[in-house]
Amino acid sequence: MRQLTYSDTQRHYMQEALFEADQAGLIGEVPIGAVIVHDGQIIGRGHNLREHANDATLHAEIRAIEEACATLRSWRLEDCEMYVTIEPCLMCSGAIINSRIPVVYYGARDPKAGAVDSLYETLTDDRLNHKVKVYEGLLAKESGERLVSFFKAARQRAKAAKKARRAAQKAATDKTLDSPEKS
Repeated sequence: MRQLTYSDTQRHYMQEALFEADQAGLIGEVPIGAVIVHDGQIIGRGHNLREHANDATLHAEIRAIEEACATLRSWRLEDCEMYVTIEPCLMCSGAIINSRIPVVYYGARDPKAGAVDSLYETLTDDRLNHKVKVYEGLLAKESGERLVSFFKAARQRAKAAKKARRAAQKAATDKTLDSPEKS
């Protein structure tokens, strides 16, 4: 559900999720961040660490859920809200359902992996025993811009690396051709 206006408090929590996304971006991870709020306090934070830990499960939402569960000493996060910069994937949506988070706010949609609105509607599926109230679009522009910038820079780095490899191969070939043969 798209909410047209958000409170200053909701914007503040999404800004905290954006801070987490920035932390991921600083270390070369995909810039996605999440926070979990309980009784007006952030009790869980997370940003992507998949590349650094070589662990496919270390998404921002999973890390925030783990920290929130540890803080509350319970796997049930029934009185909590999650703020996440990008629409959760299928794995993270499953974790949100299993941890019983009742409300999720997310920034931008993820047309390639989003499992809340884009590809699936996991969090609001009537067949599941737990449904989540979902609000999309909170600071969507800021959230989406971080991803666009990250992947643009990644493509530029890949292009520069490819160009450098070609130049090195050409230099090695030229050197081989220029050197006198030994008899």
